[in-house]
Amino acid sequence: MRTRAVLTDEDVIRVADAAVAHARANEWNVTIAIVDDGGHLLYLRRLDAAAPITAEIAVAKARTAALGRRESKVYEEVIKQGRTAFLSAPLTGMLEGGVPVTVNGDVIGAVGVSGVKSDQDAAIARAGIVALGVE
Repeated sequence: MRTRAVLTDEDVIRVADAAVAHARANEWNVTIAIVDDGGHLLYLRRLDAAAPITAEIAVAKARTAALGRRESKVYEEVIKQGRTAFLSAPLTGMLEGGVPVTVNGDVIGAVGVSGVKSDQDAAIARAGIVALGVE
């Protein structure tokens, strides 16, 4: 039997705290979502002054990264390169800012962020993941 890591409650809080700290240090008003490997929401926080729509987008980015087993930016690039048929895929957050949490090659969850430029969203997500010390 093969065992694999999972995101614990403590992991989720560690990731969230680091992501919030990174966003605040840069004065970025964002929403941060954390999901498990099946895309189920474990954490959602909309910082002061973040637009309401960012809550929906952050969750969608996180789910896309978790279910797709890759950064949501990959899907955005595929579409930008002309493969518009990919818009029919059952993923709604195909924009940069969703980053999977990977341990020993297994995706155990993902972080999605929305509210600033897409590369900044992704930087916040990565700052959270780094706090786990897994990659």
